[in-house]
Amino acid sequence: MRKMIVILMGLSLLAVATASAETVTFEDLSLSPESYYIGSDAAGGYESNGVEFNTYYDDTFGPYWEGFAYSNTTDTTTAGFTNQYSAITGGGKDGSQIYGVGYIGFMGIKPTITFSEEVLVRSMYITNTTYAYLSMRDGDFVAKKFGGQDGSDPDWFLLTITGKDEEGQVVGTVSFYLADFRSDDPAQDYIVDEWTEVDTSSLPRVQTLEFSLSSSDVGDFGMNTPAYFAIDSIYNAEDGDQDDYPCFIKIIGE
Repeated sequence: MRKMIVILMGLSLLAVATASAETVTFEDLSLSPESYYIGSDAAGGYESNGVEFNTYYDDTFGPYWEGFAYSNTTDTTTAGFTNQYSAITGGGKDGSQIYGVGYIGFMGIKPTITFSEEVLVRSMYITNTTYAYLSMRDGDFVAKKFGGQDGSDPDWFLLTITGKDEEGQVVGTVSFYLADFRSDDPAQDYIVDEWTEVDTSSLPRVQTLEFSLSSSDVGDFGMNTPAYFAIDSIYNAEDGDQDDYPCFIKIIGE
């Protein structure tokens, strides 16, 4: 009887755990075909699945934004600034339509995700935008071709995710290379061109996630590589993720 009670307790907690986990997919947002949101309503950001994304917008000298946009544009071939909202995948993860786009401009506003409370964020999916990808692959009037003309330059493009607690204190960071040409073996060089899962389970509970970008290609005015990335399917495990209760899983398996 005692063993049966323990098993039922485990099952009950697992049921609660499964119900509490969420994935932010951006699919609860709406857009006209081949369009995007960059904060022109001066709201300062938007919410998806109850999670806040910051957006700075200024139209003093024409539409300008930083932080997080969201988009459903699908252009994977047009190079340059006019195609700054498309993921190189041509859409969201697993064929979904809407995804987030992060950008850090001259004001240095970091794309930031804010949760309603401290949560565990297990993973998210990241890829390059078309603008950044083609710039690194081919070079443009500002940025170099990654690897240089002979492919030997040890170039890199790095996304850093910084977790902060409810008091704004840094509790950890996770790094993800959007491009990496540092290997001695040229066959190992890559520029990310698909949705790639980034494991953030090393972070403790966080209230916010801040995203920053850095690159080996830097000029007199800062980073030359276009400071963009795309994001989708952010898995927020909260406090009740079943991974936090391994003892119950073990008992059930006996």
